[in-house]
Amino acid sequence: MPLAQSSFGLGLPIREYLLVGLVAAVVTFLLVGLVRVLALRLGAVAWPRGRDVHVTPTPRWGGLAMFGGVLAGIGLAAQLPALRLAFDYSRDVQGVLLAAALLVLVGALDDRYELDAITKAAGQVTAAGVLVLFGVQFSVFWIPWGGGGTGISGSILSLGPEQGVVLTVVLTVALVNAMNFVDGLDGLAAGIGLIAATATCAFAIGLVQENGNDAAAYPPALMASVLAGACLGFLPHNFNPARIFMGDSGSMLIGLMLAAATTSASGRIPITTTTDGSDILALFAPLIVLLAVAFVPILDLLMAVVRRTRAGMSPFSPDKMHLHHRLLEIGHSQRRAVLLIYLWAGILAFGAVALALIDDPALVLWTVAFGLGVAVLATAVPRARTTARARPPTATRS
Repeated sequence: MPLAQSSFGLGLPIREYLLVGLVAAVVTFLLVGLVRVLALRLGAVAWPRGRDVHVTPTPRWGGLAMFGGVLAGIGLAAQLPALRLAFDYSRDVQGVLLAAALLVLVGALDDRYELDAITKAAGQVTAAGVLVLFGVQFSVFWIPWGGGGTGISGSILSLGPEQGVVLTVVLTVALVNAMNFVDGLDGLAAGIGLIAATATCAFAIGLVQENGNDAAAYPPALMASVLAGACLGFLPHNFNPARIFMGDSGSMLIGLMLAAATTSASGRIPITTTTDGSDILALFAPLIVLLAVAFVPILDLLMAVVRRTRAGMSPFSPDKMHLHHRLLEIGHSQRRAVLLIYLWAGILAFGAVALALIDDPALVLWTVAFGLGVAVLATAVPRARTTARARPPTATRS
């Protein structure tokens, strides 16, 4: 594929990414009111259950408004001279739109009719397959052994079609379900999606710069920017007290687009025979970013699967022992619990991006360690207060 150099020279189209993200945010914000009325009329309402935190019936289908914002942002990008080249040298964006439309439809049906787990899983795998058909899949992987002739202490493993397909589908389905699992408090999934998409966009713009502003590297940043905008536009309606939930249509949309953006970015890592030890991290960067931005939801997912299977239950059986439930149990309010999870997700996501893009890893690691220390302290404060209140008073000397 010839280098598709932007007509804007070496200037990065950051303003254009900000513009399409802003349009996605505004359109999402405006569509939420219409979607809310539609959900109430058609019965897509979340009635309070034993495992839920909300106590009043709340409409779902917020994901439809978010998808409308995504479509608006990408539609504008197709009209901008600086970004429309992203559609000429890759089919990634088209594949993501088709896969997202399919998954949003499945999620909307589940929000209304409560689909069974097998049907939802089939929809998720099919959507991941659509990504693969449009070329959104891992093609290379760095392994820390073997010579490989790359000039680094390790080798580049070229994945065959079957291996790339399996890895892409597994990661996509895992991230889709992780975002679905974490959507349990007002504003939680939308905020994590905003943080993760913003961090992924920053990483992808860094790749655009490393590729000499090659337009073939534009799609990952475009996906992430419009997703960040959609989450931002939805958050005011969804933060506690929420007037609407995004539902499975929204949480699965976030998971799919995050997986697609990081998978698409993996194919834009420059790999040359002059790659040295400092570039090893860059070769791992897409997976590092993916794992970091999804650390909180993935951890919640893994803990839920282990907890339920040990109890002899289905991994998809609902319960009230997710991370956000545990934060509520130790004394945090809903808003404080959500903000704490934002803090954890932000430190990990932006720390991973900084580690991949900044030349001073020691500084980044020390900064991340300090941030994690603050997060641990903030998380433990209610437990410390509860323990102090529960401790019997000590006798005082007269």
